[in-house]
Parts: sequence; C-alpha cells; structure tokens
Amino acid sequence: MPSLKDIRKRISSVKNTQKITRALKLVSAAKLNRSQREMSRLKPYAEKQEALIRDLVAEVGGEASPLFQTRLEVKEIAVLLITSDRGMCGGFNSNALKHFRKFVNDKTEAGAKVKTWALGKRAIQYVTKQGYELGENLGEVLRADLMSDVADLASQFTEHFLNGGFDEVYIISNRFINAITQTPKTHSLLPITPPQDVEVSGAERIYEPDQETLLNFILPRALDTQIRQAILESVTGEHAARMNAMNSATDNASDMINTLTLDLNRARQAAITAELMEIISGAEALK
Repeated sequence: MPSLKDIRKRISSVKNTQKITRALKLVSAAKLNRSQREMSRLKPYAEKQEALIRDLVAEVGGEASPLFQTRLEVKEIAVLLITSDRGMCGGFNSNALKHFRKFVNDKTEAGAKVKTWALGKRAIQYVTKQGYELGENLGEVLRADLMSDVADLASQFTEHFLNGGFDEVYIISNRFINAITQTPKTHSLLPITPPQDVEVSGAERIYEPDQETLLNFILPRALDTQIRQAILESVTGEHAARMNAMNSATDNASDMINTLTLDLNRARQAAITAELMEIISGAEALK
C-alpha cells in the first residue's frame, strides 16, 4: 500500500491537473460562443447567395458555367483537409483523419490520384507522416473572417479546375451539428452541382450585366463562402469537442480525488490501528 505521503502527493497532483482542465473548459466555452455567433452571421449571406444562384440557373440553365461541368474520367482529385492545431479535444481530429484515410483509399482504388491541401497542424503532421501527396502546407487554421486568405485558396482551386489540373475538389472536415456532436463529412466543392428542379420566377427582373456573366461572377464567391463555412464549422466543433473533453477530464479528476481520499483515510486508519496495537501490546508486556 502506498504511504500517506505518496497518496497526498497524488491528490495534490490531481487537483492541480483539475484546475488546468477546468480553466481549459471555460476558455473553450467562451470561444465556442464566439464561433457560433460568427456562424450565425454567415448563414443569411450564404442562403441569399444560394437563392441568387438558383434564380440565375433557372434563367440560363446549368450549362452556363464551366464550373458546373463534370469530367467523364476522374484522374486528379484535390482535397482540402481541415483539422485543429492543438489536441486535447477527444476524437475530433482522429475522426476526421479516419474519414480522410477512407476517402483516399476509395479514390485510389478507383484509379484516381489524390493531392491534399492540409489546413491545421494535425492535418499537416498526419499527411506528412503517412506519406500522402501534399499539394500545399496551409499552416495553422486560417481565421475564417480573413476573406483574402479564403479567397486566395478558392481562386487556386478554381484555376486548377478550369485548367484541367484537377477533375474534382473536395473538403473533408468536421461539421458542427451541436455542442455535443461534430461529424466528419466530405463536401464536394468542384464541380459545382447546379440546383435541381428550379423554376423561373414569375417576377420580372432586370439583370445588369446579363445573367450568364453575373452567374460566372457569383459562383467563385460561392466557393469562398463554402470554404469559409467549413473552416468556421471546424473551428466551432473543435471548441465544443475540447469543452466536452475537458469537462469529462474535470469530472474524472473529481472521482479520482474522492477515491484517493478514501485510500488516504484507510491508510491513516490502518496506521493509527497499528500504533494502538503496538501500545496495547507494550502495555500487556509490562504487566
């Protein structure tokens, strides 16, 4: 049985760890609220953008833009893989990386070559270590409100797609469902799937410039929005996952402290009992 001193040291160590996990939980909760507000601000813009694209496709058809055109044979695929920069967030990163690995295996078996754009330190480490082809190291997770960074990334994918460098472009990241659930998903970025079953509105509209020009202007910006939304959802999901993980760690620390306190009391009681037995035995020996 450990000594009283050892048990007290363990209790002190666990309490210090609990302070850290509780602080990380509170920090993640604050960051989660901020990220959710950013997501809510983006949602109306994305919805209006999608509605405009539907109206334009209804006017000019789904063949008006080369970004709608699917390739008969898919040979080159680009993937934007988004993870977090830090750990301590449960299975958040491992789930996304497992999803990515399955996607690459399936596409490779189908005869396609996959090149990865890694965003987030965990993604970069994984792609490099496992030997996947790295298109570009994007570094730490971009701040989704820096539109220039996201626009540059979207322009890069669009240019490669139009020049025939890539036949398809995907985003693999965790999607934020709620504070408890974050699900890894594969989102097709290019070619853009045109809205289906669209109907021309009865309202009379005047477009300047013409509908086709306007559609080709809006579509690249829609890609910006999709990438930004994926980054925001991943960052929000990271904060939620870390908050839940640190909450569980804090609760586990409390349980461990209670268990160690019981062990301490038992050890103290055993020590007192042993001392009493020695005193009684000595007293009996003197009679």
